[in-house]
Amino acid sequence: MGKQAVLAGATGLVGKALLGKLLADDQYERVYILVRKSTGRSHPKLTEMVVDFDRLEPDRPVLEGADVFCTLGTTIKKAGSREQFHKVDFAYPVKLAELAAAHGAEQYVIVTAMGSDTRSMFFYSRVKGETEARLRQLALPGLSILRPSLLTGEREEFRFGERAVEAAARALSFVFTGPLRKYKPIPADTVAEGMLLAARRGRRGVTVYESGDIADLVDRA
Repeated sequence: MGKQAVLAGATGLVGKALLGKLLADDQYERVYILVRKSTGRSHPKLTEMVVDFDRLEPDRPVLEGADVFCTLGTTIKKAGSREQFHKVDFAYPVKLAELAAAHGAEQYVIVTAMGSDTRSMFFYSRVKGETEARLRQLALPGLSILRPSLLTGEREEFRFGERAVEAAARALSFVFTGPLRKYKPIPADTVAEGMLLAARRGRRGVTVYESGDIADLVDRA
């Protein structure tokens, strides 16, 4: 009997790529996505679960023995306030992880960000660090944390600053070698593939993948 996957964040840049990979992977018999509203996507393996993330409580059988993937994330500009940002990037991922731990999930795989640190002077990085710290405290059999650098890919919204950085990074690609490799922008598709491979490894305890580690994991597959 195949495994089942649960994905929160299926409409984002990494989440979309990951959903396609999960649906194409023969190891997963069922794929559940937790969404605020229907995506309209149809697939024999796919089950959409329209949920209120403020009152998240998926059925136990959905999480039991599952690989749970979290690609939830936003920006302060899009969220509208620091409080809303904290809710999406801390409260929701932590609540999902608490449920995963309580209901017997096998793996919890989350994408955070390079520079995540509870002591960071930057609010964004500090919240990501707080999320990681809380997840480490939970009784999760396996926790994989992926910390990508700047994500590249086709976003729904145009972000001039990120596009400019991407263009500069491509022009200076020769710079991102050795110790600087972890700062090289990374395609969202590569991060999604890294999340899938991290789950397949089935490691116990906590495993952290910096951006260069994610690229290496995918390159070696």
